[in-house]
Amino acid sequence: MLRKRYILFLVLIGLTTQVMGQQISKEELIFLTQEWKGERFDDGRPKVSDDILKRMKSVSVEEAWAVMKNDGYRYQIAEDWKLINPDSVLVGRAVTATFMPGRPDVWKAIDDRGKAQGKRGQNTWPVDILQKGDVYVADQFGADKDGPTIGDNVGNAIFTKTGNGIVYDGALRDVEGLMEIGGFTSFYTSYDASHHNPPGDLNTMLVGINQPTRIRTVTVMPGDVVLGKMGVVTFIPPHLAEKVVTTSEVVRLRDMFGHERIRQGTYTAGQIDTRWADAIEKDFSKWLNEHIDELPVSKEQIQEILKKRTW
Repeated sequence: MLRKRYILFLVLIGLTTQVMGQQISKEELIFLTQEWKGERFDDGRPKVSDDILKRMKSVSVEEAWAVMKNDGYRYQIAEDWKLINPDSVLVGRAVTATFMPGRPDVWKAIDDRGKAQGKRGQNTWPVDILQKGDVYVADQFGADKDGPTIGDNVGNAIFTKTGNGIVYDGALRDVEGLMEIGGFTSFYTSYDASHHNPPGDLNTMLVGINQPTRIRTVTVMPGDVVLGKMGVVTFIPPHLAEKVVTTSEVVRLRDMFGHERIRQGTYTAGQIDTRWADAIEKDFSKWLNEHIDELPVSKEQIQEILKKRTW
């Protein structure tokens, strides 16, 4: 086991060195996300379905956390963000970018390679690959003074491509302008009026696109499902996304049933707030059938739930 971990560590270090400032290769991304067995984008990024993303908007942070924790993913939540459109929910597939403090020789090497490929402005390189339903997730190492790589121009470009917002561990500029973009639900660390790259000051550099990155204490992978609400961002591994959604829907329905039966005096809170007796489970299945067209979960999903029950 230790030998396998050491080999994986060497692979990760090697990937970072080989593709510094560039997008990760398809083969490397598939290797690192091999738990995902579903559809992928052309570049290898896991493509969780639009249906799962739509249903994910109703999942609570606690429900997502419980499923991930039970599967061994204990550090997938990042808290304490500033918000744009705080009453909205952010859901989408992660596209990651990693920045580091600028170092002239390394910055020049990365920039020269980008220019040779027809690219300008390192802060826009990750934006170029965004697609509908993506969330731009950037490790900006918390940089504030002379750190912002996103203002209202780049923000508009991001929203035009994705219809979504951002998770940005650093300072934004032009926040007033960003707030004017309808639907740009975003989580960011701070605000600063400065620009990331004033003439002669190479203060940030892009070292990775769609590579594993870190947001606070979370390792984020390209294709992770981002769920942001209530000032908290949850990063859900793609292979757990359907399980998170389905579990949430069952919990939601059981809560509705339990609350209704308590109000009716059918059961006590003690009976509902513990493992249900068989009689209550049967009553729940009957209730699902009777209210199948009235509940906040689709009829098809409820039928799937009932199909898997044994009574």
